[in-house]
Amino acid sequence: MSPTSTASQSTAPTHSIRRPPAHAASLRRTLGPVASIGLLSSILVSLLAASSAPTPLYAIYQQHWGFSPITITVVFGVYAVAVLLSLLVLGRISDHVGRRPVLLTALLAQAAAMVVFVTADGVNALLAARVLQGVSTGAAVGALGAGMLDIDPRRGGFLNSFAPAIGTASGALASGLIVQYLPAPTHLVYLVLLGVFVLQALAVLALRETVSRKPGALASLAPEIKLPKSARTSVAIAAPVLFAVWALTGLYGALGPALTGTLVHSTSVVWGGLPLFVLAASAGLAVVVLRGTATRTVMLLGSGALIVGVVITLLSIASGPGGALSATGFFVGGAISGFGFGSGFQGGIRMVIPQVEAQERAGVLSLLYVVCYLGLGVPAVIAGVLVVHGGGLVQTAEEYGIAVIVLALAALAGLLLSGRRTQRTALLAAGAGAPSEAVAAGRTRG
Repeated sequence: MSPTSTASQSTAPTHSIRRPPAHAASLRRTLGPVASIGLLSSILVSLLAASSAPTPLYAIYQQHWGFSPITITVVFGVYAVAVLLSLLVLGRISDHVGRRPVLLTALLAQAAAMVVFVTADGVNALLAARVLQGVSTGAAVGALGAGMLDIDPRRGGFLNSFAPAIGTASGALASGLIVQYLPAPTHLVYLVLLGVFVLQALAVLALRETVSRKPGALASLAPEIKLPKSARTSVAIAAPVLFAVWALTGLYGALGPALTGTLVHSTSVVWGGLPLFVLAASAGLAVVVLRGTATRTVMLLGSGALIVGVVITLLSIASGPGGALSATGFFVGGAISGFGFGSGFQGGIRMVIPQVEAQERAGVLSLLYVVCYLGLGVPAVIAGVLVVHGGGLVQTAEEYGIAVIVLALAALAGLLLSGRRTQRTALLAAGAGAPSEAVAAGRTRG
């Protein structure tokens, strides 16, 4: 599928011999394809880094403001809910008004969220910052993913899977290191991100638009679960995998800092951000290692690694705090689970996006992120309730892990069944005398 770009078509009148002023020419300068896709991927990294940056700070906020563990998961979950609602309302808007206006608005909103974080003096301000952060992220991710695919479908598909993992990993670790070793622990990380978002917003002004404006922008704001016919089967296969791998991220984001503190007997915020870093870094590695592997194989590997990794994690938690083996096993399990996360997420994106047209990309990508953030937010909020009103931290983590394993098993079963149906269809087509090209396509699809 070739990228859609209207910017390459010249709109200058051919009959005029008058040259434009030098300053006008400079204003029309736009970034080239490589710089453009680099900018878009960097914005996606920054957005996900900002989403995970507060994770190591929750313990400090809890000490300062004296809230219960359930509040941590509510703050974590409200971000996911805000992203979810934004995806439903704003996910398709860039297909109508263009990628640039959406990205510019989202980056300015992210900068405003960083200001709210810096000036926060209580839980309400923290919740407000997370909501603003979530709304702007939800508006941007579809436009970013679609924009990268518009420029270069092959590189764009890879970066759509790789950038979120890198952003999540770098945000958690960088935040922990800044908070632990640099001054102004609850301010500096947000001021750094504020500067990054302002610079990226300025760079977006030089970004070449990749889609033409079309009517229906207001109508697109009505929440609608609408899938092109061509993508329905692939989404049905990919959705359980995406939900399962992002539910795992919710476990590490919401309960990871508390679990690590229990296992290693440390209050260091670096330890608090380390579980999410290990998970996301391993996910990024999976995207790189498996980028040339068949899509269905990638998804099968993802489901299997997820199951194995969570089992190791649960055994480590069950072995009790204080021992080096329990902490080591926890991080080893996280690394294996993270490989499953990266594989499953990459496979889901690769399975669905080639089935849709360029003008449908932002909407379909947003729908996939709806599934992801449902998996990220809903289980995390339930876990927060169970930590306080159920069996406590360890038991809740074990129950959460078992739920992720069940989801991964369901996804694995769906993948295997879909593979058998594809093979059966191919054999029937071959028996009916179908052209060999159709039979080959039936065998390799998905």
